[in-house]
Amino acid sequence: MAEPVKGVGTPAASQVEEAVLDGEDQKIITLARASRARTGAAEGAAVRDTDGRTYAACTVDLPSLKLTALQAAVAAAVASGAPGLEAAAVVTDSPDLDEASTAAVRDLSARAPLFRADGAGRLLDTLR
Repeated sequence: MAEPVKGVGTPAASQVEEAVLDGEDQKIITLARASRARTGAAEGAAVRDTDGRTYAACTVDLPSLKLTALQAAVAAAVASGAPGLEAAAVVTDSPDLDEASTAAVRDLSARAPLFRADGAGRLLDTLR
């Protein structure tokens, strides 16, 4: 698995979203949290595609396959024919997002907000 890149998950103050999340954005945080809790994985993630469909996943850490939770959620979206992403969320205890996670989201959308939340589902920051 790729190593976290210092500063990737710690956006500048101008990138932090202070507003209250709308229901659809809160939903993907809830799905990410549930995915993480169900499996006991290090991270849970969810994405919403441009058609409004959601995909949730957790960290995959097998001897032959390693994916971050966001990579797994993006892979599920792509495998289902998602044309792009509206938003992404990851629930993690890590202070930084893995560079590979951010890149997976950016491969489908340069503008989709990427929400980072703690294990309780509290929004910590938003990467734009």
